[in-house]
Amino acid sequence: MADEALTSPYGSWPSPIDAALAAAHDGRPEWVGFVGDEVWWTEPRPDEGGRRALVRRRNQEAGREAPPWKGGGGRRAGEETVLPAPWNVRSRVIEYGGRPWTGEIHDGRPLVVFVHFADQRLYRYEPGGEPVPLTPLSPLGGGLRWAEPRLDLARGEVWCVLEEFTGDGPSEVRRVLAAVPLDGSAADDRGAVRELLPPRHRFVTGARLSPDGRRAAWLAWDHPRMPWDGTELLVADVTEDGLLKDARTVAGGPDEAVAQVEWSADGSLLYAGDRSGWWNLYRDGTPLCPREEEFGGPLWQLGLRWFAPLDDGLLAVVHGRGPAVLGILDPESGEIVDAAGPWTEFSPTLATHGERVVAVGAGPRTAHEVVELDTATGRARVIGAPHRDPVDPAYYPEPLTRTFRGPDGREVHAHLHPPHHPARTAPDGELPPYVIWAHGGPTSRAPLVLDLAVAYFTSRGIGVAEVNYGGSTGYGRAYRERLREQWGVVDVEDCAAVARALADEGTADPARLAIRGGSAGGWTAAASLTTTDVYACGTIVYPVLDLATWGPGETHDFESRYLESLVGPLAEVPDRYAERSPTAHAHRLTAPFLLLQGLDDVICPPAQCERFLARIAGRGVPHAYLAFEGEGHGFRRADTMIRALEAELSLYAQVFRLEPEPRVPKVELTP
Repeated sequence: MADEALTSPYGSWPSPIDAALAAAHDGRPEWVGFVGDEVWWTEPRPDEGGRRALVRRRNQEAGREAPPWKGGGGRRAGEETVLPAPWNVRSRVIEYGGRPWTGEIHDGRPLVVFVHFADQRLYRYEPGGEPVPLTPLSPLGGGLRWAEPRLDLARGEVWCVLEEFTGDGPSEVRRVLAAVPLDGSAADDRGAVRELLPPRHRFVTGARLSPDGRRAAWLAWDHPRMPWDGTELLVADVTEDGLLKDARTVAGGPDEAVAQVEWSADGSLLYAGDRSGWWNLYRDGTPLCPREEEFGGPLWQLGLRWFAPLDDGLLAVVHGRGPAVLGILDPESGEIVDAAGPWTEFSPTLATHGERVVAVGAGPRTAHEVVELDTATGRARVIGAPHRDPVDPAYYPEPLTRTFRGPDGREVHAHLHPPHHPARTAPDGELPPYVIWAHGGPTSRAPLVLDLAVAYFTSRGIGVAEVNYGGSTGYGRAYRERLREQWGVVDVEDCAAVARALADEGTADPARLAIRGGSAGGWTAAASLTTTDVYACGTIVYPVLDLATWGPGETHDFESRYLESLVGPLAEVPDRYAERSPTAHAHRLTAPFLLLQGLDDVICPPAQCERFLARIAGRGVPHAYLAFEGEGHGFRRADTMIRALEAELSLYAQVFRLEPEPRVPKVELTP
C-alpha cells in the first residue's frame, strides 16, 4: 500500500513550493561595491512593491552564521538596509538601467550618491541624515536620468552618464558624460550640470579615470548597432578644469564589440573585446589570455563588470564557455585559478579592495549570494544575501546540461530539469509533460542556477527545458550571430528541436508539450505557437508580437533599431517583417495560451498584446489575458508574480488534464 500511495500522475504531486515562496525568492543581489572596506549592494524586495533596496555589510559579522531568512525585507545578521521604503535604488537609463549608486568614505563616514527610481533624480545620502536631491526634474519626455555615478571628491562632483529627453517621443533623447555638483546647486538648475564633452555618440558608458587622473576611457556606439555588435573604446585627456578633450578611438569598431574597459594600477588600459570571435581580455591592445571562452558579455545595463583589476596587478574575472565562473587571472602568465565553492554561475558585477574580491554567485542548488574571495588565502565565503533553503532541498530540480542537434546538425545548448519529487513517482508507462522555456534578450543566456519558479513546476511533476537557442551569448560570436536576420526562425527551430528530441527519446510526452517565454522569449513562444504544431499550449509574457510597429516610435530608443540585425532593415525587407510576426499569423493559432503583460511597460507596450488579441477575436481560441497595473518590463511585485505563476500552472492543468496539489486558482480560458 505504501508503494501505491507514492505513485501518482505527473502534474499532481504535492509540493511545498508554492507561488508565494517562488515570488519571495525572485531576483538577485546586484551592483556590489566597496564603501571604504565595507561591502554594499542592491537587492530585490518583491513584497515591498518590487523596490531595490540598498544594503550594507558590517565587517565584524561572519557570513554563514546569519539566521535563516525567508525573503522580503527581513534583516540578516551583519546586514543593514540603508534606506527604508519607498526609496528604490534603480536607474532607468536606456530603460534597462545601469549601476545606480556609488560611495566613498568622506570625513570618516560613508558618503553615498544614488538614483531613486520614482523620479530618477540623483540623491546624496550620509547615514544619520535624509537623502538630499542633487539633480532637477525635467518637464520633457522621460526627464533626466543618470547611471554609473562616480565620486570626484577633489572637485566636489559626481561623474555619470546623463540621459536627457528633449521631447515627448521615446527617441527624442541625448546621452552625454556629465558632472553633477555634490553641494546640491544643480537640484533646481539644469545649467549647473557640467557636460564633460559635446555629445558625439548616441550611447555612452560611464568614464573610467586613469590612476593619475589625466585620462578617461569609456565606450560608445550608435544606431543601428547594439553594443554586442560593435562599440568604440574612446580615450580622452582630462583638462585642468575637468573637461575631456582630444577624444580618440583606440579599439573596437563596427565589427568588434568592446564590453568593458578599466585601468590597471600601473596605468595600462584593460578591456574585453571580441575581435577573435570570443570576448577576451586585452592590455593596451595585446591579448592577455586568449581562449575560446567569454570574458565579457552583452551590455544590457551600463556598468556591468566581467573583470576587475587588483592592486597587485592580478585580475578578478568572470569567464567561461556557457557557465561563467569566478577566477583570478595572472596577466603575466595567462593562468587562471578559479574560486572553489558551490557557485557555478557568477553575474557580471565585481568589486575589489586590496586583496578582496566581491561577486554574486549561484549554482543549481544555491540561489544568488554575495561572495567574497580572499586572493591571499584563496578562501571564498558568503558575506551577504546568504542562501537559506526555504523548503527541504530534496524538492529542488536535479538538472542536466545537454547539447541537442538542430536543423543541419547545428548544436543547441539546453538545461534540462526533469520532474523530481522525493516521495512521488509516476505510474509505469506515463511520460511527463514538459515546458520549453525560451529566455529573453534574445542576446542573452539562461544560466543554470536554482530558480524556485522552475522548482514550482518540477516538484509537481512537470519538466522544464531551458533552451539557449542560436543567438544566445556565452558560446562565442559565431553562435550568437546565428540569429542575425533569423529571429523568429532559428530560435523557433532550436526550441522545437529540443522539444521533439525529448519526445522522440521518450523523455517527454509528445502530446503534452508547452512553450513559455518573456520579452524576446515571449516573441519566440508566440512565433512557435503560430508557425509550428509542436506545442499543445503556451505562456507568452510581455512579448514582442508585431515587428512592423515594434521599433522607432513605439519601443524605447535603446532597442528601436535592434530589428535591423535580428530581422533586416525594414526598408529593404518589409515582407519579412510581416512573414515573421505572430500577429500576422494569428489566424493559424489553435493552441490555448496565456498572455501576461505589465501596463507600464515601455519596452514591449501593451499595444503589442492588444493588436494580437484583436486578430484572434471570435476565432474560438481558448486564452486568458492578464494585465497588471504598476508593472513594467519584468514583473517585480510579489502579488503579480504569484498571480502569474498560478495562472500558468492553471493553464497547463486544464490543457494537460492535470490535478495539481495543492489546488491553484483557476484561470478562465475564454474563446
